[in-house]
Amino acid sequence: MQDNLLVMKDIVKTYSGTVALNHMQLTVRRGTVHALLGENGAGKSTLIKTLAGAIRPDSGTIEYEGQTYQGFEPKQALELGIGVVYQEFNLVPYLTVADNMFLGNEPVKGIHLNRKQYYKKAKEIFEMLGVDVDVKAQVKNLPVAYQQMVEIAKTASKQVKLLILDEPTAALSDSEVNALFQLIRRLKKQGVSIIYISHRMEELDEIADDVTILRDGEYVETLPIGSCTREQLIAKMVGRELGKQFPQGHFGTDKVVLKVEHLQNSYVKDVSFELHEGEILGFGGLVGAGRTEVARAIFGADYATGKIEVMGKVVTIRSPREAIQNGIAFITENRKTEGLILKRSIRENITISSLDKVIRHKPTIHKKEEIKLAQEYADKLKTKCAGLEYLVSSLSGGNQQKVVLAKWLLTDSKIIIFDEPTRGIDIGVKQEIYQIMKDLAKQGISIIMISSEMPELIGISDRIIIMRHGKIAGEVNSEDCTQEQILDIALHED
Repeated sequence: MQDNLLVMKDIVKTYSGTVALNHMQLTVRRGTVHALLGENGAGKSTLIKTLAGAIRPDSGTIEYEGQTYQGFEPKQALELGIGVVYQEFNLVPYLTVADNMFLGNEPVKGIHLNRKQYYKKAKEIFEMLGVDVDVKAQVKNLPVAYQQMVEIAKTASKQVKLLILDEPTAALSDSEVNALFQLIRRLKKQGVSIIYISHRMEELDEIADDVTILRDGEYVETLPIGSCTREQLIAKMVGRELGKQFPQGHFGTDKVVLKVEHLQNSYVKDVSFELHEGEILGFGGLVGAGRTEVARAIFGADYATGKIEVMGKVVTIRSPREAIQNGIAFITENRKTEGLILKRSIRENITISSLDKVIRHKPTIHKKEEIKLAQEYADKLKTKCAGLEYLVSSLSGGNQQKVVLAKWLLTDSKIIIFDEPTRGIDIGVKQEIYQIMKDLAKQGISIIMISSEMPELIGISDRIIIMRHGKIAGEVNSEDCTQEQILDIALHED
């Protein structure tokens, strides 16, 4: 049996004259985890879509299990045992967990659906994953982390020989990441090869065997994990040395700009806190602890009782519109579904929340003024795009996040809530986002940042509030706290 399961040679793919893959190479050994590293736009997504049969390369060859192919059809890729878990979920929200797992491959008894059998099979798969999920629950009612686990379980349950995981841990807590890694190790022992894409560099030492680095659609290098330092890997990936990961500086004052008292709904239990001018206030805790629910309640996206003061004035916020009117912005964790209108242009997405600034005579938009403003804020955030009239869906994840941020900066908001601001974003753009946040704080803008990445939480925040079961479990100063301390507070039961 050959040692290599997959060998891709000289893969070329162009879109309207733009080269997405330029003579790309990739060799994956059997029963190994092969990390794929590269900034957003480096060609990782195009490469895995080629393997999944979603696109066909213009030229090059794919050797798989000793056979040579020019490309795959989607059905052919599945039949060959190639499974992909994309970063964007592919679930039917109104169906149950079990329904989603076996969609198109439902066990039947005669002409009837054998629900008892597939509920049992679904439970067995999740027990193997070490995750407790109600397989009869509708997917739409699950937290993002559990939706991700359903995606992974759905693909892993098939007889895969090559499993491709695109940012699989982006929405998972530490315990869920450990469960995923256990599954990956189990699959490795069974001879399954895994292509693993992640921007979390710290994961690679723990789970990967080899790493291939891509940059600007081109192959850079393949090497064993551990053969060079994390800093050297990053330098190869971005083509330059990066400075300190987290920019320094604390700009908070004593002035209270947001005061929340006894915030309460079915997810949030009597939460009270203050946010100061120019402060970056972190919110930590496990997935499902109530961090996002606090943000949604403050922003008026979910109903809650309690008292909210903005700039010393008691306000009533019953909708996002009222939050915006009170100078509060909310960059959600799901930028594609809640932060952007994917079928609209970059220009329209930037100005959508500030149309009052570009309307001269209702209901007519002053197009030149709109273009000028959109370009100003796109340039301010160094957004990489071919033009403002391109669909926002054409941008990389990091540049989409910049468009969301540009939209809110244009509203002149004084309080900005960032929910998982760097999820699915490469290390280079992460540093840009961090610097933007520090620059905003320096200008006196106050920030609430929710993050599951504890190094990020400690590195960027001034103070950190830790949530547990919808309540505030504790508060620490970022300058003298540790990851272990935060985790201990997040896990400790009263």
